[in-house]
Amino acid sequence: MNETRDRLLDVALDVLGQNPEAGMGDIAAAAGVVRRTVYGYFPTRTDLVRTLAQSAVGEIVAVLAEVDAPERVAEAVWVDFIARMWPVIRRYRVLLALRRGQYGEEIHALLEPVDTILAGLVQRGQDGGEFGRHLPAAVLSQVAYATVFSVADNGLADGAPGARAATVTSLLVLGVPEARATALADGQP
Repeated sequence: MNETRDRLLDVALDVLGQNPEAGMGDIAAAAGVVRRTVYGYFPTRTDLVRTLAQSAVGEIVAVLAEVDAPERVAEAVWVDFIARMWPVIRRYRVLLALRRGQYGEEIHALLEPVDTILAGLVQRGQDGGEFGRHLPAAVLSQVAYATVFSVADNGLADGAPGARAATVTSLLVLGVPEARATALADGQP
């Protein structure tokens, strides 16, 4: 049963990633099942979207917990976070689109732990002089993170050039000088 549910979630991420307005029937068709099967696991589209968001939050928070340590400089944590998230970043880009739609409030609430952790990381970088102070940490973290999704959405999600571009660009948004951002993306301390 969990295998079918997980498969439906994977298909839903793909389908909604291509068309955030896709319905349960579209997801069922892409999964090769009848709509009743999808509804058996997710009684409403809201339940499906909530489950996708909860799964994304769990994965993102786990990655942040693995790469972050108070003694590490914020820019190094950010680089490691993007590198670890890059393979799955396109899967979760749909949440940005859904966050702006009818599920906005709920997705905002579900993503709050990620938002809080990223804002704390950016604040640490601002306090340490690594990141700019041109925006409040909570806003700057969201803009930088959205930049990563934008790079992924524009055809650069497959392979190292995209990951490097997302890393450099998001560091620039954070206020890291270009030479330093490039060196960090290239693995130079």
